Amino acid sequence: MHTHLSRACWSILVAAGLATQPVAAQEREPDVQAWTAPRTAWGAPDLQGIWDYRTLTPLERPDQFGGREFLSSEEVADLEQQRRDRPDGRPPGDARTAPSVHAPYWLDYGTRAVSSGRSSLIVDPPDGRIPALSPAGGQRASQRAARREGRGPADAFSDRNLWERCITRGLPNGMLPAGYNNNIQILQTQAHVVILNEMIHDARIVPIDAEPGDGAWLADGMSQWRGDSRGHWDGDTLVVATTNFSASADFRGAADNLRLVERFRLTAPHTLDYSFTVTDPTTWTAPWTATYPIERIDGPMYEYACHEGNYGLLNILTAARVNQP
Repeated sequence: MHTHLSRACWSILVAAGLATQPVAAQEREPDVQAWTAPRTAWGAPDLQGIWDYRTLTPLERPDQFGGREFLSSEEVADLEQQRRDRPDGRPPGDARTAPSVHAPYWLDYGTRAVSSGRSSLIVDPPDGRIPALSPAGGQRASQRAARREGRGPADAFSDRNLWERCITRGLPNGMLPAGYNNNIQILQTQAHVVILNEMIHDARIVPIDAEPGDGAWLADGMSQWRGDSRGHWDGDTLVVATTNFSASADFRGAADNLRLVERFRLTAPHTLDYSFTVTDPTTWTAPWTATYPIERIDGPMYEYACHEGNYGLLNILTAARVNQP
């Protein structure tokens, strides 16, 4: 099996000098306080390497923690023990109890909470929860529910999401911890940054502008499943703004009006702080932000050959027809 990337992406990989990855093999620095971020030959912070974003810390704050942003060390230890005690491989608080099509040893949600001890990945709003739906967002949600009720959720392949169809996990879904393949590889040239997701091997090629807004965005009316990304450096932080999402993108109900801003910053030899802010007034009553550390690993990255033997989609559609009255 072979992963197929575009010629443009491969040219960037070659230009970035990817035959070796010496950073991944370096020893951990004993004195983090004296550490400074490594630089590329052209002076930008060197973010290159393979990064693992697994964590059992939930996106939203569980009700049991009320208004507390941080957990005690004892509570963190208890959560991690709950994860070890679950025979199905799912994280604490996951309400699913039915058998999964994935064997427990396939699942790789992670076994540790974020090092900060936060009770959720969402840091804004302060309650650690996704804001309420806007009137327009609530109306669309009701329409989707009525449509599913009226004709079923599997009348056609187009009723299923892009992830099930092995097209893309999308953004920012592709950066949120999930059941497995929670890895990215970052590659750099002076003019571009490539973010390669292990899940469905999505390769995002991000042009780097000399100044924010210098790059040409897609024309109005043009859209892509993962939007159109443009990056710039804000000091040592890589800021990536993405717009022009397709109407079928569907991140928790948001699609073509979604705006995403991501930030990547090295804070230690093996730690990359990542955050994203999503804004869509046609879906939520306020923007919201999540942040969490991503840890460097030695790799390797594996091919996720989703389309090969994707019997899941076939079986979903087949079962829906068998069950029709």
